[in-house]
Parts: sequence; structure tokens; C-alpha cells
Amino acid sequence: MTSSRARRRYSMAVLGCSAGYAGALFGATSYFKNHPDGRSLVAYIAAIVPALLIIGIFVAIGRYLVEERDEFVRMLMIRQTLVASGLALSLATLWGFLESFRLAPHVDAYWFAIVWFGGLGLGACINRFTLGREA
Repeated sequence: MTSSRARRRYSMAVLGCSAGYAGALFGATSYFKNHPDGRSLVAYIAAIVPALLIIGIFVAIGRYLVEERDEFVRMLMIRQTLVASGLALSLATLWGFLESFRLAPHVDAYWFAIVWFGGLGLGACINRFTLGREA
């Protein structure tokens, strides 16, 4: 299968955001180890930049869904994002109620984005399993 222009653009955006995220997270972690009590503008920027790069991946996925011309390939990606969204939102809701009633410990909210990305992988597995059964 040849890669569409939209797919190549998506791949480059995700690769760039992922590399930037790794660097920004390393920088933020280093900054806060050396400035544990800092609430400066630099501290806010260091904390926000990794989140912006993750948001960039979400934007790249949305842009890909709009730009992809192959309806079947687009449907597969939509199914992946639906699985990821359902998984992450369900887990966030469940954990939120448990936490509210003090039945579970606090979990930092960024973990739900990580669960979402895991859900993308699960969605890809579901796509592959489904396509294998249909073939």
C-alpha cells in the first residue's frame, strides 16, 4: 500500500511532535529538579510546552482525518480514535468517581492522554483483527 500525501504529512507531524515532546519533557524534568519551589514564568513554560506538543499530535490526527482522501483508510483511523476515546474517557470517568469517593488515589490527568494513545494501539489491533476476519 502506498502512503498518501496526507499520511506522510501526518507521520512527519507526529514524529516531530514526539521528538519535541521527549526533549521538552527531559528539559522540564531537569528544570524542576533544579528549581523545585519555582513558580516563575519559566516554570509555567517548562510545564506547558510538553502538553502543547501532545496537543500537536491530537491536531495532526484531526488534520489527517480531514485530508485523507481514501475513505476506507480514513474509516480505519476514525475507528482507532473512537476506541481510544472510548477507553480513555471511560477510564477517566470511572477513576474520577472512585477518586471523588476516596476509593482510589489521585492520578495526574496527563495519564489519560497516555491511555488514549494506548487505545490507538488497541484500535489498530482491532482493525487488523477485523480485517483478517473479513479477508
